[in-house]
Amino acid sequence: MSRLIVGPFNRVEGDLEVQLEVVDGQVVSARVVSPMYRGFETMLQGRAPNDALVIVPRICGICSVSQSVAAARALADAAGVTPPPNGQHAINLMLGTENAADHLSHFYLFFMPDFTRAAYDGRPWVAEARRRFAALAGEHARQAIAARQRWFELMGTLGGKWPHTQSVLPGGSSRAIDAGERLRLLARLREFRGFIEDTLYGAPIEEVLALDTEAALQAWHAQDPLRGDLRLWLTIAADTGMDRLGPGPDRLISVGGFAQADGTHWFARGLWQAGAARALDLGGITEDATHAWLDEGNRGPRHPAEGLTQPMIDKPAGYTWNKAPRLAGQVVETGALARQLIAGQPLLRALHARCGATVHTRVLGRLIELGRILVLMEQTLAAIVPREPFHTATHLPDQASGVGLTEAARGALGHWLRVERGRIAHYQIVAPTSWNFSPRDAGETPGALEAALVGASVLPGETTPVAVQHIVRSFDPCMVCTVH
Repeated sequence: MSRLIVGPFNRVEGDLEVQLEVVDGQVVSARVVSPMYRGFETMLQGRAPNDALVIVPRICGICSVSQSVAAARALADAAGVTPPPNGQHAINLMLGTENAADHLSHFYLFFMPDFTRAAYDGRPWVAEARRRFAALAGEHARQAIAARQRWFELMGTLGGKWPHTQSVLPGGSSRAIDAGERLRLLARLREFRGFIEDTLYGAPIEEVLALDTEAALQAWHAQDPLRGDLRLWLTIAADTGMDRLGPGPDRLISVGGFAQADGTHWFARGLWQAGAARALDLGGITEDATHAWLDEGNRGPRHPAEGLTQPMIDKPAGYTWNKAPRLAGQVVETGALARQLIAGQPLLRALHARCGATVHTRVLGRLIELGRILVLMEQTLAAIVPREPFHTATHLPDQASGVGLTEAARGALGHWLRVERGRIAHYQIVAPTSWNFSPRDAGETPGALEAALVGASVLPGETTPVAVQHIVRSFDPCMVCTVH
């Protein structure tokens, strides 16, 4: 047996390394290490509750809107306030802008460049992959960067700026949208739709979203295997066995994506297990700090409402700053694939029934969701009623508690807040990468990524194994959110 440390990873937000044990060219055990401590949960204690709206978005420069929304919803829950429909629409448009940009960045900038590596020399598709996706030089990657830059101009109108948008409040949005601005926003959506249809899909969005079986997907792909980057991905995935690489647990969660004024969500809340969507019991969430460099306070796993974040750097069993979130004591996975399975997306349900959560289904989940988000944003923009309220005034009691839930691009995000004597007494965050990149728990059960890496191949001489890179990046880590 040999040991290999892979990291620090490039093209990742934050610091990450993976410790591997390798036997006969295969990973037999993995430990995922988050080596950076930041302490946002601790620095919030004792502050005025609304300070969270300014501090929490600084956790991350990629998904700051998602952090803002979770914080605002925790405060709204504590205050018992509900945003008006226009406010909810504006928040969902901001979330949709950020999540769509994240999916685009993941595919073109973080994930696909690994398929241009020398390990794939000789593959029939590699020259085209390099032309499109090579780091810093790929033609389509550069187009994606330009499209993303233009796309984020939406945030100037919706929230004033990005990242760390400050217009998201417990009572809705402080930035009203008038009729003229709505037309300009629609023009930006149409422009982004053009990039998705011309470059990524190579087909109308509605045509791709109508594909409901694997046979339909294969027939669509066969029409023109190199037209659009989605079809090229299908070509690569089939040739390299991505549908067998990096299997995840048969349990996936969503806390509900893009809440509506009537209490429903664009993408439903739930647990996907044994081929069916089930109700999600938020009371079953715990965080186990057995292998984190954190004090457990002479207790076992805690619900986030009673969580503790107290550094303990000399803890003998520790190997990461990340706790181990569990649902009813079990490992789960979260992300776009989870959202789409629970929301009933037929193609992804069919693929998951055959091969489960793998590199292929995770990537395809993001690409399908990207189209769905754009269509839903178009509908949401049309639903805004100019001159109607975007915000409800909020008064927070001196004693209160609340939970704020949202779906960031990478999955389930939750903030748990308690206010005492008008100050924050308790704040705990469980981020998407906390779930997916968790360490072992007290029962030594590995987290989702740690288990998914088992069986990955390590070729002779590889120090950054390409299979390991694919699996890690398929989860799209955001390590700064993980360690808060």
